[in-house]
Amino acid sequence: MGAQQRVFKQKIRSTQSLRKIFKAMELIAASRIQKAIARSQAASPYANALTRAVSAVASESNVDHVLTSEPDHVTRAAVLVIGPDRGFAGAYSANLIRESEELVRLLKGEGKEVALFTVGGKAESYYTFRDRPIVQAWTGFSENPTAEDARAIGEALLKAFGEDAADGGVQEIYMVFTRFVSSVKHDPEYRRLLPLEVVDADEATTSAGSTGSADSGSQPLYEFEPSAEAVLDALLPRYIDSRILSALLSASASEQASRQAAMKTATDNADDLIKTYTRLANTARQAEITQELTEIVGGADALAASAAGD
Repeated sequence: MGAQQRVFKQKIRSTQSLRKIFKAMELIAASRIQKAIARSQAASPYANALTRAVSAVASESNVDHVLTSEPDHVTRAAVLVIGPDRGFAGAYSANLIRESEELVRLLKGEGKEVALFTVGGKAESYYTFRDRPIVQAWTGFSENPTAEDARAIGEALLKAFGEDAADGGVQEIYMVFTRFVSSVKHDPEYRRLLPLEVVDADEATTSAGSTGSADSGSQPLYEFEPSAEAVLDALLPRYIDSRILSALLSASASEQASRQAAMKTATDNADDLIKTYTRLANTARQAEITQELTEIVGGADALAASAAGD
């Protein structure tokens, strides 16, 4: 076998091995997408009910709570970047980092110092490589987040929000994540987490809106026991945890969808490479056969000419 054929055959074998890996990762990601979507949908009723409860307390009482009051002057803001732990997800990490960098530039343009919190190894490595200080980082659960993970993140953010800026505290908290729309559409975006904007169009249920429109003249009366302040103190941390968990689940589904699309593209590209290398190998083999035939014919002509001369 000629040298060119050996090179192409080796490339074909290596590409076939990579294709098997890409195809396996595609199938794994496809199976995990449905699970991530189901978890996100299962968490929606609790998040919606909690949203209505917090909205009722905030709108029907005149409580000036620290988590819902706008600060007079913001000097320091926290940014929670929710990214993946692993790669092989196409432009998923790059788009998320681009969105977070846009938010950081916006906040710094307003004269605010930015404190970074990260979820996922990719976001942590990005800022660590660039010597950007990270207040706290969480890794290892981007593909399968739990309520305990969201609670740990919420407690850390609430602790920073409760401290003074001079002591490392913040007056605002934003989170950057990838919102899952469908298997082919997932958009990175950022939202302000604190101070709370209780009425959120994305999380408000249509049933609540239809009830209000059906009987706009009458509003329910609420009584808070023991007090509106105590109810808010109990509800608001749970509300924050539910927002974080919703973002984690949405990011998990987006990561799996991005990985499936990226691995399918890689598999298709591997198929094209195999076809190309096979065609080149056949061409090289035909060229070698033609050369051998030419050499044989040339040798026979030389022998015949030599015999005729004798």
